[in-house]
Amino acid sequence: MYTNGRGVERSERTAAFFFNAAAEQGYEQAVQMLRIVGGPTAEIPDCMRPPPGPMVARGRLARSKALARSTSAPASILTLVKAIAPQYRVQPELALAIMEAESNFDIVARSPKNAQGLMQLIPATAARFNVRNPWDPAQNIRGGLAYLRWLLAYFEGDLTLVAAAYNAGEGTVERYRGVPPYAETRAYVRRVVTSVGALAHPFDASITEPSPQMALIREPRRSR
Repeated sequence: MYTNGRGVERSERTAAFFFNAAAEQGYEQAVQMLRIVGGPTAEIPDCMRPPPGPMVARGRLARSKALARSTSAPASILTLVKAIAPQYRVQPELALAIMEAESNFDIVARSPKNAQGLMQLIPATAARFNVRNPWDPAQNIRGGLAYLRWLLAYFEGDLTLVAAAYNAGEGTVERYRGVPPYAETRAYVRRVVTSVGALAHPFDASITEPSPQMALIREPRRSR
């Protein structure tokens, strides 16, 4: 539509944004179209910006509803999560929601991208958080919780950004200044946030400095 001006004003810059998003998800035709319209722009189309949501106060929890939920996790995994999650200051509800979305509580789950175990840790993430055996449930959970703790600090407790980053990577969230326009990631974020029942989570600001993109992410629209 934007490439040819069909129903909208023609804009190769806007077209490049959408072709780049499709190329990142493996669509070869989008890669070819980028050669025609040029490289992606940092400008995010207004139509891809979510409506302004509640601001997340630093270190405070803004709940949309209570964090009580039922879970289909096996008793042994539930026991591990309840014991380990407080050590990382991650609420068990969030850990279980991520785990369910990632592996459906399958200890030996492996993705086509070689994400492994309950929290689906890729080898680089496992190494980053000192997980030697990703098939050991306790080690895997600790690695996933360590990553969640870091993401919570990096995105200042904003659960939509944390869930998106766990699924697509923190760099992708920063590049798109919010949840990236991937159907898989947006469905993932909805599933996790709905399961947890909150938009925000307490975080330990001493873990890492916040993302330098947070101010831009929180702007309802980019100033022009």
